[in-house]
Amino acid sequence: MASTDITSDRKRPAGEAGPVGAKTDDLAGLEAGLDALDAVQIRSTPVREVLLRKVLPPLVAVALVLVVWELLVRAQVTEVYKLPPPSAVWDSAREMWLKGTLLEVVWTSVSRGLLGFFLAVALGTPLGLLVARVKLVRAAIGPILSGLQSLPSVAWVAPAVIWLGLNDRMMFAVILLGAVPSIANGLVSGVDQVPPLFLRAGRTLGATGLRGTWHIVLPAALPGYLSGLKQGWAFSWRSLMAAEIIASSPELGLGLGQLLENGRSNFDMPGIFLSILLILFVGIAIDLLIFSPLERWVLRSRGLLVKN
Repeated sequence: MASTDITSDRKRPAGEAGPVGAKTDDLAGLEAGLDALDAVQIRSTPVREVLLRKVLPPLVAVALVLVVWELLVRAQVTEVYKLPPPSAVWDSAREMWLKGTLLEVVWTSVSRGLLGFFLAVALGTPLGLLVARVKLVRAAIGPILSGLQSLPSVAWVAPAVIWLGLNDRMMFAVILLGAVPSIANGLVSGVDQVPPLFLRAGRTLGATGLRGTWHIVLPAALPGYLSGLKQGWAFSWRSLMAAEIIASSPELGLGLGQLLENGRSNFDMPGIFLSILLILFVGIAIDLLIFSPLERWVLRSRGLLVKN
C-alpha cells in the first residue's frame, strides 16, 4: 500500500504538489507574510509633506485665532481697554524687545522652571520606585502622594513664603511640592503595568535588586514614567507661575508671572495678553523640543511608530 502511494506521488505531474509539498508551501507563505508585517518601511519624508502635515495646520489655527480676535475688536463686543487688538499686544512685545527685556523675562522663568523640574525628577524618581517596590511604603505614602497631586500648588505659596521668605528657594519649594507627587505617581503607574513575566525572566537571568530595577523595571515602565514626567513639568510650570504672581518682588527679578501681575496692577491689558501668550508659548516649546522627541523615541523603540 505504501509502495502504491509512493508510485502515485512519483507519477504526479511536476506542476502539482503533493500533501507534504503543499504544507511546506503554506508554511513558507505564512513566514513570508509575517516577515512582511514585521518589516518597517523606512523612508525619508519630503520637506513639502512635512510642511503640509506639521507646520501648516498650527499656522492656520493661529491665523484663524488672530482673525477672530481682530473681528471681535472691530465689532466692539466690549471696551478696547478690556480686549485690546492684536496690534497693541504686538507693540507691547516690540517695545520690550527694543528695551532688551523680553528674552530676559522669559529666561528668568524658564531657567527657574527647568531647574525646579530637574530637582523634582531627582527626588520623585527614587521615591516612585520605593513606593512601587515596597508594599509597606506604598501603604503608608501612596495615599498621601495621590492627595498631594490633587492639591492645587498655589496653596503652597503662602506657607513657603513664611517658611523661606521671598527668594528663589521659596520658588523651588513650591515647584517641588507640585511636581514630585506627579512624577512619583507616574512611575508607580508604569511599574504596576510591567508584565510579571518580565520580572520572572529577569530573576532567572540574575537581574535582581538594583540590577533588576535598572535593566528590567525601568525600561518596561518607561511609557508610564514618561507620562509622569510630562505631567510633572506641567505642574512645575503652573506652580512657578502661581508663585511668581502671588509672591512678586523686585528681589526675585522679573519673570513671566511677575510681568502678568504688573500688567494687572497697571491695568495694562496688552501687557497681560502678552504675558499669557508668552507663558503658553514656553509650555508648547518645551513639549515640542523635549517631550515629543522622547515620546517618539519610546514608541519607535517598541515598534509602535514607523520611522520616517
